[in-house]
Amino acid sequence: MSEMVTLSVDGTEVTVPKGTLIIRAAEQLGIEIPRFCEHPLLEPIGACRQCYVEVEGQKKLVTSCTTPVAAGMVVRTQNASSEAAKAQVSNLEFLLLNHPLDCPICDRGGECPLQDQTVAFGPGESRFVEEKRHYPKPIPLSDLVLLDRERCIQCSRCTRFADDIAGDPLIDFGERGGQMQVITYPDEPFVSYFSGNTVQVCPVGALTAKPYRFKARPWDLAGIETSCQTCSVGCRGSVESSSNRIVRMLGVDVEPVNHGWLCDKGRFGIEAVHAEDRVRAPMVRRDGELVECSWPEALDAAAAGIQRSLDLHGAGSVAVLGGARGTNEDAYAWARLAKGVIRTDHVDAQLGD
Repeated sequence: MSEMVTLSVDGTEVTVPKGTLIIRAAEQLGIEIPRFCEHPLLEPIGACRQCYVEVEGQKKLVTSCTTPVAAGMVVRTQNASSEAAKAQVSNLEFLLLNHPLDCPICDRGGECPLQDQTVAFGPGESRFVEEKRHYPKPIPLSDLVLLDRERCIQCSRCTRFADDIAGDPLIDFGERGGQMQVITYPDEPFVSYFSGNTVQVCPVGALTAKPYRFKARPWDLAGIETSCQTCSVGCRGSVESSSNRIVRMLGVDVEPVNHGWLCDKGRFGIEAVHAEDRVRAPMVRRDGELVECSWPEALDAAAAGIQRSLDLHGAGSVAVLGGARGTNEDAYAWARLAKGVIRTDHVDAQLGD
């Protein structure tokens, strides 16, 4: 058992394991502390400075995403500390100095933490009247990931994911100060099986996915959770569509499986459903040729064929080959059909056999 410590956050006591970060302790009380660089699956770094809180006895404000709790600690968030609130407002104003504020055309618009936190914790208006910085856009980091450099707030989520999680440290920060930007190395392009995750963890629209860019707006999307079928891992994801057309796949955080991450094959492979040579309707053979038909016609034809084989040769004459890339629910459904309805034990689902 971990050693437990008790502290006070905004006047309410909470007991958490020793070593817990202040930002996590606050979450247990339902207190939201704004943040950009912090991510529960990435090592804390304190890059964005947005999560300032006041700790009694400390001379300066501390970042709650990097500071572990201590017994008897008294923490005041932006809800109870005017100093913390003022620092967060000032920090947001600073992050927005060179941000292009192009939310109406940004892929992240409508689901952007920078938008949300500016409304909730920001200054309301900017005092910056000078010319903002400009870059050519977008810059391709890879065949799938595009970079809009002027939107970047240098939170380092993307670089930390590539280094810590994917093990592909192929992107980094170059330059310093106002010229700092995400870069790739001249002789080592950003070729990673997991590059699409950098788009999903980016808290602004700096990194965008080429297949999804300008395809839809978040409020137009309908999503449904599913299991990825491109390999046997079965990562959890959300397939999202607009105007009856699938436009993207997002990772869903399921701890035993994928922690919210997806490989690029699973994330971008959904484009295959729009392939021109894909079978899009059921087909039956008439006069020696396959022709399209309705689902009731196709199901009737399949049932009649199976019944004919059962009548002539018995259940042992029928075998069912399930899709090896299907989900457990798929496998259960076709196995139940085979063994419970057709009553055959000839079932298999080997991949590539």
